[in-house]
Amino acid sequence: MKHRCEWSGSDPLYISYHDEEWGVPAHDDRHLFEMLVLEGAQAGLSWLTILRKREAYRRAFANFDPEVVAAWTEADVQRLLADPGIVRNRLKIEAAIRNARGVLKIREEFGSLGAYLWRFVDHTPRQNAWRSLAEVPARTEQSDAMSRELKRRGFNFVGSTICYAFMQAVGMVNDHTVHCFRHEEIRQLVRQGHLTDPSKA
Repeated sequence: MKHRCEWSGSDPLYISYHDEEWGVPAHDDRHLFEMLVLEGAQAGLSWLTILRKREAYRRAFANFDPEVVAAWTEADVQRLLADPGIVRNRLKIEAAIRNARGVLKIREEFGSLGAYLWRFVDHTPRQNAWRSLAEVPARTEQSDAMSRELKRRGFNFVGSTICYAFMQAVGMVNDHTVHCFRHEEIRQLVRQGHLTDPSKA
C-alpha cells in the first residue's frame, strides 16, 4: 500500500491530484496562470471544492489563456457571475481578469510568467524533508516576497499563504512529507533534470 501525504484523503480526484500533479515543477504559463486563479478562488473554501470545479473553470476562463482573459470587460464579469460551475464571487472573478493583465505585463518584461515566478526560488525546486503535515509551513520568506511583488504589480488574491500554496502546487517546493512515495519520486526527477525549466538548460 502506498503511503501518501495526510491531506490527500480518500476522494479519487484528490488522490489523483496528489499522485500526478501536486509538487511537480511546472513552467508552462497557462498552467501557472491557472493555478494562480484557482488558488485565489480557493480562499475560504476547500481545495477539493475547487478541484471539482476545475473543468468548469477551464471552460469559463478560455482554458486560462491570459491574453483572452485580459481583454474581458464587465459583460464577461456578469457572464461568469451567472456560471454555476465556478465560484461566483465578484472580487475573485475581477481579480482573475486583473491578474491576467498583470501576466501580460510580466511577459513583456521577463519573457514569460514562469521566468518571473521561478526567480523567487532561484529557478531551483526546493527539496524539503517534513516528517508530518504539522511541520509544513503556511508561508515562507519566499512566498512573502512573491506576494509583496505581485501586489506591487497590481495582482489581487495573492497573499503570502495563497502564494505558498501555489508554490507547493507547481513544484517550486517539494512539500510531500518524507513518508509519502511522491517525495522521493519528485526529488529524483528533479535531480536527474527531467523537470527543470528548458529555458535554463
